[in-house]
Amino acid sequence: MAEFRLPENSRINKHGKVHKAPAGSNNVRTFKVYRYDPDGGENPRIDTFEVDMDSCGPMVLDALIKIKNEIDPSLTFRRSCREGICGSCAMNIDGTNTLACTKSCDEVKGEVKIYPLPHMPVVKDLVPDLTQFYAQYASVKPWLQSRTPAPPDRERLQAPEEQEKIDRPSACILCACCSTSCPSYWWNGDRYLGPAALLAAYRWIIDSRDEATGERLDALEDPFKLYRCHTIMNCTEACPKDLNPAKAIAEIKKMMVERSHT
Repeated sequence: MAEFRLPENSRINKHGKVHKAPAGSNNVRTFKVYRYDPDGGENPRIDTFEVDMDSCGPMVLDALIKIKNEIDPSLTFRRSCREGICGSCAMNIDGTNTLACTKSCDEVKGEVKIYPLPHMPVVKDLVPDLTQFYAQYASVKPWLQSRTPAPPDRERLQAPEEQEKIDRPSACILCACCSTSCPSYWWNGDRYLGPAALLAAYRWIIDSRDEATGERLDALEDPFKLYRCHTIMNCTEACPKDLNPAKAIAEIKKMMVERSHT
């Protein structure tokens, strides 16, 4: 019988350090936080932090900031805007990829379990290595490509209905919640571009000002880059901006079929 084991440095020690709340705390929530320092030579562990919510903001990010400022300054995570705009604080909270700044602690029943985005190399603690993710985004050439010279005295114009088509895809904040919730991206992340990059590709393919539609579709005509998507909708479910990458990918596939019959 085959036996499968995780690599040594991927086996999690679930009995990490425990940090109790101060004596006299009345409104205590327990946070289970993934910890990993690649320079420490130890396996990842789960640390337990008891936080007095009477002196803490309502969001998971508020709790993490309180833990870092008052309990364990070595805790490492990304953050920036606190408004769900930058995507920096994307992580797996209570089993779902989301943004810590928009996830309320009250939405989680019982212990709040916090892990880095799944299936990504971990830089430290809750910080994943997004190098490949950004490289895949760059590979779809997410900028306007036009052979027609720009008007000298104004912008390239669009009709309102043409602008509406790209409004929602343009709202992607590259948090990687969608791509890291996709099993196809987990197993084929080196070749499958993933929902976020394909959503960006779709945004430029449908832009009426762009003149490289054929070249963009040619670049995606690959068994892995596009067609590893099986439309299971994990990406759409995980997106904190309520976008629909699965629909965008389906539209690209439809364009591929339509042009093959013309």
